[in-house]
Amino acid sequence: MAERKLKAQVIFATITGNNEAVADRLVNLLEEAGVQVQKSEISQTEADELAEYDLAFLVPYTYDEGSLPDEGLDYFDDIADLDLPDLVYAVAGSGDTFYEGYYCLALDKFDEQMQKTGAKRAGEIVRINLYPGQKDEERLADLVKEAVESIHS
Repeated sequence: MAERKLKAQVIFATITGNNEAVADRLVNLLEEAGVQVQKSEISQTEADELAEYDLAFLVPYTYDEGSLPDEGLDYFDDIADLDLPDLVYAVAGSGDTFYEGYYCLALDKFDEQMQKTGAKRAGEIVRINLYPGQKDEERLADLVKEAVESIHS
């Protein structure tokens, strides 16, 4: 009997396009790993859809002094009501180190919110300064590899 293909959802929010570039890279890496992937913009996505997936990659931006994306506030709030013990998730995103103490703070907030669901985080949060470069691509590849392997362990 053939093994069931893993399903992943990549949810992103972007202003500059940098986070969509991160999301696109995650989609490519997941597809290369043989995972069925759905990419969606956070304002067009319902949080309860996460229950349909094995893996979730959250790619939010941080606005101003640590604020969450306005278009993702409902999604963020709805996560807290979910029970997702079978989900493996990861958090990655672009920010600007110019904001120092607020750099990629939304990533930490989304991570804390996902922890409330009972989902298991794969890897460390991947913070990317502005547009993803070669080192960032390697870190994203490691994140995908760890997430996929954690499903099989």
